[in-house]
Amino acid sequence: MKNFVITIARGYGSGGRVIGRELSKRLGIPCYDDQILKMASELSGINKNKFVEVDERLRGSSFLRKLSGIPSASIVGPSEEGFVSDVNLFNYQAQIIKNVANRQSCIIIGKCANHILKDYGNVVSVYIEAPRKACVKSVVDLLDVTEDEANKMIYQTDRYRADYYKYYSGGEDWTNPVLYDMTLNSYRIGRERCVEVIIDYLKIKYGEDVLKLK
Repeated sequence: MKNFVITIARGYGSGGRVIGRELSKRLGIPCYDDQILKMASELSGINKNKFVEVDERLRGSSFLRKLSGIPSASIVGPSEEGFVSDVNLFNYQAQIIKNVANRQSCIIIGKCANHILKDYGNVVSVYIEAPRKACVKSVVDLLDVTEDEANKMIYQTDRYRADYYKYYSGGEDWTNPVLYDMTLNSYRIGRERCVEVIIDYLKIKYGEDVLKLK
C-alpha cells in the first residue's frame, strides 16, 4: 500500500467537516471537500457552477422516481448529448476521487466517496453523526440562526444528502453502518477524540507505519 484515504460522510451539524480538517492537520495530508468540484470543472471544462448546482442537491421531487440502478461510470464528451447532465457531472467527480485515491494519502468529505471507492483496499470510511439537539446547537452557534431555522436546515440538508447517496449508489441507505468502517457519535466522545479514534483505527488496520504514508 503506497497511500491511504479517509472518506467522511456526516450528518449536518455533527462536525464531520471539522473532524476532517483536524485529521488533515494531524496527519499532514490534504482534505478535499469543495475542491473536488473545482478539479472536476477543470478536468471537464464545464463551469464549476454546474457542479455546485447538482452537488448534494436534488432537482425536483421526481428525481428519485427515475432511479433505475447504478448510473453508468462512463463519461460523456462535450460533443455528446448529456454532457452536462447530473449523472455525467457526478461521473467526472467520481473520476477525480479515484485519481486522487490512487496517487496520494488524503481525506475526502462527502461526495459519495465511500461508495465510489468501496472496492479500494486503501480506504477507511467513516460516518459521523450526533443527536439532533447537539447538531442544532452547533448550527446555531456557527451560523447565528434560530433553533427553528437550524432544525429546518438540518432536515433539508440531511434529506438531500440521503437522496443524493441513494440515487448515485443504486439505492443504498446513506446511514447504513455496514457501508462504513466505523460510525462515530461526535457528541458522546467529542470531535477531538473522534480524530484520535480514526487515527488509532488507521494504525490497527494498516499498522503503525501507516502514518509515514503521506
